Amino acid sequence: MNERELKLLLEAGAVKSIFITAQGSLFHVEAKTTGTAKVLMTGRGDVRQWRSIDSCAKWLRKAGVGKADLDFQNWQIGQKGLSLQQKS
Repeated sequence: MNERELKLLLEAGAVKSIFITAQGSLFHVEAKTTGTAKVLMTGRGDVRQWRSIDSCAKWLRKAGVGKADLDFQNWQIGQKGLSLQQKS
């Protein structure tokens, strides 16, 4: 699900809840709709991630979300991400 799809689902009232999930040192967003949870993706098909909870919350607020649950069980403060490259 991309940003445009999230906004359409929010306008239609189809989003039941929003979850901000920490994984390593980054945060990503999941939107729970009827029967399924969808992860927010970028235009290139990667998971949309933020480096800080502040920037994630600001982005959600701008998108029209006023409430979200936070799961930071897997948050590792200061953890460095791995730069993985795909072989052609």
